[in-house]
Amino acid sequence: MAGCPAGLNIDIEKIQKELDRRRPGQSDLTTTRFETDTVTFLSGIFEGKTTGTPIAFQIPNKDQRSKDYSDIKDVYRPSHADYVYDAKYGIRDYRGGGRASARETAVRVAAGAIAKQFLDLSKIRITAFVSAIADAEVTTPLNELDLSAPENELRCPDAKVAAQMRKRIEQAREEGDSLGGIITGVIQNVPPGLGEPVFDKLHAELGKAMLSINAVKGFEIGSGFAAAKMRGSEHNDAFEQSENKTVTKTNYSGGVQGGISNGMNIEFRVAFKPVASISKPQDTVDKEGKQTQIKIEGRHDPCVVPRAVPIVEAMAALVIADYLLLNRTNIV
Repeated sequence: MAGCPAGLNIDIEKIQKELDRRRPGQSDLTTTRFETDTVTFLSGIFEGKTTGTPIAFQIPNKDQRSKDYSDIKDVYRPSHADYVYDAKYGIRDYRGGGRASARETAVRVAAGAIAKQFLDLSKIRITAFVSAIADAEVTTPLNELDLSAPENELRCPDAKVAAQMRKRIEQAREEGDSLGGIITGVIQNVPPGLGEPVFDKLHAELGKAMLSINAVKGFEIGSGFAAAKMRGSEHNDAFEQSENKTVTKTNYSGGVQGGISNGMNIEFRVAFKPVASISKPQDTVDKEGKQTQIKIEGRHDPCVVPRAVPIVEAMAALVIADYLLLNRTNIV
C-alpha cells in the first residue's frame, strides 16, 4: 500500500476488527472454512505511526484445502474465471481460483481500514449495509434507518427484513444453491470539491472500485437507473442555504455532480451476483471442449453479501482518501 501520508497514528486493533467482519466462518450462514485473518505489518509503520513509505503486510491463509479442487483442474466451472484465465494466460491456478479468489479481498479490507483512519481526521464516515438479498429488501427510506445500530449477522439495519434474508439463505443452502443481493453505501461529511471533471470523475472511480470486487455486477449512485423514468423537474436537486452552507433539498445526484462531490452524502448501491460455486449439477465443458457435468464440492458461502459489506466500505475509503490527498495539491 503506497501513498499513505507520514505521521498517521495507526490503531492495529481497528484494522483487525475490519478483517474480522470479512473473514469466513464468522456465523452459521457463511462457509465452514475458518480463518483468523490475522494481519502482520512488515514495513511502513514504526512506533504506531506511518512513515510515508509503502506499507507492507501479510494475512496468512491457514485453512486451505487445495485437494478439494482437484476434481475441477480440467473442467471449467460455470460463471467462474476458469475459462477466461485459460484463454488469456494458457494456464490457471485451479486451487481455489488463484487471483480470482475472493480471498484476495482480505488485503483490500486491511488497506481500507488504514484509509478509514486517515479519513477520520476529516470526520468522513463510511457506512455500508445489506439492503437486499434475493427478494427480501429494505424499503425504509435511507434517512430513516439507524445506521449506527450494532451489526447483526446479516448486516441489515432492519431486523424484520434481516429475518427474511436468513430464511432465503437457509433455503438456498438446503437446495444446494446460492443467492445474490445489494449493498447500500453512505459516505458522510465529504467536503465539496473532490473529484475531477472528465476522465477521473468521483462517481466513475467509485464505480470502478466497486466493480473490481469479486461477484459485483452492478453499481449505481444517487437515483441510479430510476433516473431514466423521471423528468428533470422531478430529478433536479434544488439548492438552498442551511447553516451558512450550500446544500440541496433532495439528493438524487447521490452527492456527486459533474464528477465532483457537492458536500451532500454520497449514496450508492452495489449489486452482487449469486455465488458461482453451488452443489447442484451443472452443464459445462472440459479443457478439450468436451461436454460434461460438474458438481462443485468444498466449502462455499450460500450468499457472500453480508461478508462483502466491509469490502465495499474499504474500497470507498480508498477512493475518497485518494481524492482527499489529491485535493491537498490544489493551489487554491
